[in-house]
Amino acid sequence: MNLTNSSKFPLVVIIGGGFGGLQVAKKLKDKPVDVLMLDKHNYHTFQPLLYQVAMGSLESESIAFSLRKNFASQKNFRFRIAEVTRINPDNNTLDTTIGPVTYDYLVIATGSTTNFFGNKDVEKFSMPMKSIPEALNLRYSILQNIEEALLKPSKEERDPYLTFVLVGAGPTGVELSGSLAELRNHILTKDYPELKREDMKVYLVDFLPKVLGPFSDEASASAKDFLTGMGVEVLLGMKVESYDGNEIRFEGGKTIRTKNVIWSAGVMGVIPEGIDDDMIEKGNKIRTDNICRVVGTTNIFAIGDVAAMITKETPKGHPGVAQVAIQMGQHVGKTIAQLINGELTEPFKYNDKGSLATIGRNKAVADLGKIKFQGFFAWLVWMFVHLISLLGGRNKVIVFINWVSSYITYNGGTRLIIRKFEREGLTEDVHLPNTVD
Repeated sequence: MNLTNSSKFPLVVIIGGGFGGLQVAKKLKDKPVDVLMLDKHNYHTFQPLLYQVAMGSLESESIAFSLRKNFASQKNFRFRIAEVTRINPDNNTLDTTIGPVTYDYLVIATGSTTNFFGNKDVEKFSMPMKSIPEALNLRYSILQNIEEALLKPSKEERDPYLTFVLVGAGPTGVELSGSLAELRNHILTKDYPELKREDMKVYLVDFLPKVLGPFSDEASASAKDFLTGMGVEVLLGMKVESYDGNEIRFEGGKTIRTKNVIWSAGVMGVIPEGIDDDMIEKGNKIRTDNICRVVGTTNIFAIGDVAAMITKETPKGHPGVAQVAIQMGQHVGKTIAQLINGELTEPFKYNDKGSLATIGRNKAVADLGKIKFQGFFAWLVWMFVHLISLLGGRNKVIVFINWVSSYITYNGGTRLIIRKFEREGLTEDVHLPNTVD
């Protein structure tokens, strides 16, 4: 397949190889279409385990899978590494880094990136974690700061390097703070015998009055209890005012001296230029109709974190979770096939399968409809669901072995500094037009 479609079949272009984009392509297998997927990386990232890459528990290759290999048996699928710089709806073309692309149907599955809410200082000095490069940056930053602390002669000079502030008490913040607490409780004095557990401090901060805001009250309360029991200081109802790389300041005057601020307080959609500004909703999402089609268009669809389907049932759109992207992707693949065949389409209906979050060893929370439970069994369910959701048998085996080793030894992972972290590389994925979900 060239960039110009010369076959007799309509060309469906999918921007983004995340959860949603994968499902669109799979649903179009053996259908009378050609599928072209564009992404700036040639792999799919299993984002729910990014935090384990950041903590050195897993290597990045174990949560990534080749897009070409995943679709090796799908004859109507092609992939190109490219960044989409502009969508031109009037003539059904894309401007990309590999040249113009003409489409018959377009699916925008570009996902989301970190939202700093306009705070430029926080954006400059804090650490995001929405991609594998960012997770590796975070890993090296953490390890380098611990190494730097060893060189400081006084406790006052060491403290900022060993103080970790996680902003945003959603699943990412909870999982990272729990992992940092486990590093302090079980690994710190083994790897760094000159340090004491008490030297390292972990804070989890959120503007909301509870952790895991979208979860049930039972899950939220249990998660907070787990974290405080592990030694994490949970600060709720606290809004960040500024961060200069040395001190984070909150509204009300509280400050914390730290070299380690990890930002997971919000996300925003990543949209290539060309979409009418009137179609952009809060959170930088594209307004769609009830079949995920961009309002005002006939052949452009948006799914996942970049889509805002505003209805009476979903006045704020759908939650930014993988299941939404997966189900929207399946629906759009089916819808495109129906449109090509002249069949009636059906409105999208989200089936909420529940929410899971892990806090640490033997600790997790599960909201599965009316069934809610916490603790060891929830932790087992979390591991099972994430393991079977990984792409590739090799990845499943490697992750399982790593998990078993970590559980038995309390000292899993490698925690190697392969390359020195440089802050100018921090925003490698932040402002590019097709960061995948």
